[in-house]
Amino acid sequence: MDNEEDKYYNTELTEELSEKYKVIIDSIGEDSNREGLLKTPERAAKAMQFLCNGYNVDPSEILKSALFKEEYSQMVLVKDIEVYSLCEHHILPFFGKAYVAYIPNGTIVGLSKIPRIVDAFSRRLQVQERLTNEIRDCIQETLNPKGVAVVIEARHMCMQMRGVQKQNSVTTTSAFTGEFLDNLATREEFIKLISANLY
Repeated sequence: MDNEEDKYYNTELTEELSEKYKVIIDSIGEDSNREGLLKTPERAAKAMQFLCNGYNVDPSEILKSALFKEEYSQMVLVKDIEVYSLCEHHILPFFGKAYVAYIPNGTIVGLSKIPRIVDAFSRRLQVQERLTNEIRDCIQETLNPKGVAVVIEARHMCMQMRGVQKQNSVTTTSAFTGEFLDNLATREEFIKLISANLY
């Protein structure tokens, strides 16, 4: 395989999806045999496989691959994690940033694994509310920390390109467990940190 992205593509599935995209293109009044559209069905088929490759990943295994015993008991926060997903209602993109924190309970995880699980859950047909909860629950169940906090801010193309067409709208969702849920001071510290420019 010459291309790093080739690992996401299944030849049979690409052919099957390409045929379906060809039908869609013709059905909306275009000509799928036009020069500019000849390879579009295949490109769209590969794009969909890439954008939905989270179905082939177990997020908890990502975390389990880099767990370390460490007596650190303060908040660990990973900010500004880019999120790209597809709304399951219209199969249009929504994108933004995730802020993920946890308070270790004797175990920490390699920092790169947190963005990886965000990707694993976001690269599926999603709603932002469920995505937020899935990230929270995966960290809570796998690490068993004293608490988890997740905030996602995203722009939804299904609202901006169609429907109400509100181009400046941003949706914020949050989910908490443990210390972040029960301790107001801890939750306020998290909110303050994700709002601050410390670097």
